[in-house]
Amino acid sequence: MLVKLFLEKRKGFTMSNKSKLTTGDICKQEANSSTIFRDQLPEKTEKIIESCYDNNNHNHIDYDPLPSKESVIIIIEKLKEIIFPGYFTAGKIDPSNLKYRIGQSVSEIYDILSIQITNSIRHECRRYNKECSQCEEQGQKTALNFLDSIPEIRQKLSKDINATYSGDPAARSCDEIIFSYPGIFATFIYRIAHKLVDFKVPLLPRIMTEHAHSITGIDIHPGADIGDSFVIDHGTGVVIGETTQIKNNVRIYQGVTLGALSLPSNKCESLRGLKRHPTIEKGVIIYSGATILGGDTVIGERSVVGGNVWLIKSIPPDTKIFLDEPRLIYK
Repeated sequence: MLVKLFLEKRKGFTMSNKSKLTTGDICKQEANSSTIFRDQLPEKTEKIIESCYDNNNHNHIDYDPLPSKESVIIIIEKLKEIIFPGYFTAGKIDPSNLKYRIGQSVSEIYDILSIQITNSIRHECRRYNKECSQCEEQGQKTALNFLDSIPEIRQKLSKDINATYSGDPAARSCDEIIFSYPGIFATFIYRIAHKLVDFKVPLLPRIMTEHAHSITGIDIHPGADIGDSFVIDHGTGVVIGETTQIKNNVRIYQGVTLGALSLPSNKCESLRGLKRHPTIEKGVIIYSGATILGGDTVIGERSVVGGNVWLIKSIPPDTKIFLDEPRLIYK
């Protein structure tokens, strides 16, 4: 209606002479009418800007930047090139160019990672009014320390891959697992994020593991402590909480939750940093859909937890726990 009144007033437009208008006339009228709406944009912009100064909203309006999710994804992609050399590079890697190709990737990762660590530390210091931690120097040192830990990360991931292959007859090769298994991709990102947690880098590790979560449906908190030869089979819907402890040679299937018991919101602050998630001892198998909750819950060595089991208390070693077979009704 607003557009119609505008046209009638500005162009003498009536229904009787509508058919006499040329295409050019109609286009001009449409262009003129659109200005009615565009003229409202400054007002809308001012309202949005005003809301940015409302302390009840979440804003980061500062001269120092936050870490960049886009940069974090670049770091992950570059780390794939040096942790799995030859698998994820644009060209081939051979003995002649290995040193050059790895050296180039390491240099690129250092430049990006040191900046992102610096931004994370600086943001943390400002948000919590901490004393100056010489964040730029700390970011560069931490980036170097992280690069120094890559051989260790590669060894752990090799054990994860070998354990996956030895327990999955559907896998034709370790190459297939590296290229295509979501459990290995999520574990790869967890391993690098957890190392950054060890170096007390804020924010970046969680951005990394949530990137893996968005791609695979596997949600591993970077603070979880996961041992060697860890296998996530299939993987979709797996949740592993922050204070979970998983020992060596553990295998879990899709839909498994290693979580915390839900509490009222006014109890959350008192529990931050405390153990809230279960401990899974060596050699445990947890089948699909199982839920294990609570910081005091311990699943003993070599135990087997069946599908869809709900556990909030510990079980001893060498225990098998399953649900009764359901009663099926045929009609």
